[in-house]
Amino acid sequence: MTIQRMDNVLIVVDDLDAVISFFVELGMELEGKMPIEGRWVERVIGIDDVRQDIAMLRTPDGHGRIELAMFHTPKAISAEPKDAPANTLGIRRIMFAVDDIEDVVARLRTHGAELVGELAQYEDVYRLCYVRGPEGIIVGLAQQLS
Repeated sequence: MTIQRMDNVLIVVDDLDAVISFFVELGMELEGKMPIEGRWVERVIGIDDVRQDIAMLRTPDGHGRIELAMFHTPKAISAEPKDAPANTLGIRRIMFAVDDIEDVVARLRTHGAELVGELAQYEDVYRLCYVRGPEGIIVGLAQQLS
């Protein structure tokens, strides 16, 4: 075997606290938040003079993680339009399985989230939607029906 597991996905953000609140409302658990700097991180990511704050969140089952990073130096740069459409190259969304999709959408709206398209049903199997949250982060939600 070449890998053991997928450890985490990194999302670089401007407002760390707002994005933490969004993912906590979704049901993720904050494992920790801390500053990161020094030669070791500069060597790993290939950027000099790095100073950032990071937060690690995990899914309730403990198997999935999202790492959030807010760069103080150097400042983060934008590589695409703020609200990039679904066909933009690169990572477009993170998908989560949920029990009650309408409840989750309603709770995420209190954190500024908006539906990207519509809440749709695929046959008698799933109800699905994409939600755009803070920083333009797109989260897919899937509620299994059968």
